[in-house]
Amino acid sequence: MLEQILTHLNSIDPVWIYFILFFFSFIENVFPPSPSDVVVIIGSTLIASTSLGFAPVLFITSIGSALGFILMYYLGKLFGEKILRSGRLKFVDEQSLYKVDVWFRKHGYKLILANRFLPGTRSVVSFFSGMHELHLLKVFIFSAISAFMWNAVIIYMGMKLGQNVEKIDSYLSAYSNIIIALTLIVIIFFVIRYFLKRGKK
Repeated sequence: MLEQILTHLNSIDPVWIYFILFFFSFIENVFPPSPSDVVVIIGSTLIASTSLGFAPVLFITSIGSALGFILMYYLGKLFGEKILRSGRLKFVDEQSLYKVDVWFRKHGYKLILANRFLPGTRSVVSFFSGMHELHLLKVFIFSAISAFMWNAVIIYMGMKLGQNVEKIDSYLSAYSNIIIALTLIVIIFFVIRYFLKRGKK
């Protein structure tokens, strides 16, 4: 399956692949469930077989991520106080906000530098950095450095994956078959259990 996906991607103009990588890197801060890292890894496998280059992919994904970070920074700056301190969000209490305030005053730029290595909190860090009005240029530089370091790792992983596509594909197929088998076993178990209980009644 993975091999088929890569074969299809090989037929796409590299410019579009760069655009896709940029888009997913940008959108991950705005829409955290986006599978951006997976897209970058899969896209990076093409470095071994197409005209895509390690440096351009690294640059484009890092800039895309940093720009997405800045968008969330501005959203935090414009709406953070109104949204979080208005009391409209019942699950956000003043004590929690106070702890975040203290944390950001002490470690704001360090958190930005580490944000790419903190899955699930990236958009939160960018939003609060804007809410606390950290220096815009510093925020961009630190978020770009963080993205650069993280992307260098996952792009390298993608390149290695591209050199072993057939082996990885066989592992994924085996894994998929195991998951399907386990799912069927669980379904059969609950069906049998249901009918046994029904029979006793």
